[in-house]
Amino acid sequence: MQFLQNIHRVADYALALVKLVQNREVGWRTLNRKTDKYEREKQPSNAFLRLWIHEKIIVAGQREASKASSYQIKTFVDFYQINMEEFQPSDLNEYATFEDFFVRQHAVGSCPIFAESDPTKAVVVADSRVVVYPSVSQAQALWIKGKNFTIENLILDPQRARVWADGGVASFRLSPQDYHRYHSPVAGKVSWFKQISGDYYQVDPICLSSNVDILTRNARCCIGLETKEFGMVLFVAIGATNVGTVEINEPLRKTGTDVKKGDEIGLFQFGGCSIIVAFERDRIKFDEDLLSVSRKRITVDVEVGMSLGTAFLMPSS
Repeated sequence: MQFLQNIHRVADYALALVKLVQNREVGWRTLNRKTDKYEREKQPSNAFLRLWIHEKIIVAGQREASKASSYQIKTFVDFYQINMEEFQPSDLNEYATFEDFFVRQHAVGSCPIFAESDPTKAVVVADSRVVVYPSVSQAQALWIKGKNFTIENLILDPQRARVWADGGVASFRLSPQDYHRYHSPVAGKVSWFKQISGDYYQVDPICLSSNVDILTRNARCCIGLETKEFGMVLFVAIGATNVGTVEINEPLRKTGTDVKKGDEIGLFQFGGCSIIVAFERDRIKFDEDLLSVSRKRITVDVEVGMSLGTAFLMPSS
């Protein structure tokens, strides 16, 4: 009798799993900000297909000079239902390699910058899934569980890191299907730039909530932005899962370069990746919809240029 009960339990589990797969209830749960509906990140429901889509295509994309990788672009676009009208060029035949497609550009006007002329409004830096927390300590408690995660370890600079001691943190995670260029959240001036070598661990929610210090071990590029409205803002682009290149546009590597809100900062190549944006303590109020969902340890699906938060202006002396 016990044996039969165990068989039934296994069968019930298998049927439930099949139902999840059929309904595509797989992948990390996220709130689509545009539709205000909870979804699952679209993933291949078959393990072999997932391996082929997420790894074989990305590996093929790494062969920069190989035109053989281009035939896989349409499969990728069809599976993830990417609207190519939002990108330039929109014709898939104009991409010579998968690498060219991977770093595609948004079409002009497809992603307007929220309150573009208002310097007190910060915006989303990338098409991604985001969580926001008013302090580093809350981010550590609810999302980033690496036992050694601190801003100091993130930028490997104790003196500069003091500026963001327990300040606000926004964590953006990009998936392979996303637009892989990233943009400035605020208007300001480059104060410093630093490139840090490292590994390329995965940055999905399970990895981020483990005790492994993913974000402080992966290769990354760091920029300090000096602003009037938000004080010093930290922008860190972090490579992951076969992302062999974290590129920062050359002008942004130079101290003193002026940056407009929404300006392109750089791009990732080949795979998923992550961005951390940190603010000085009590210098930003993140949008309430982002905060409320982040408290539940659920990410919000956002697009570059959407509203991120508002500056707490310092009283005039």
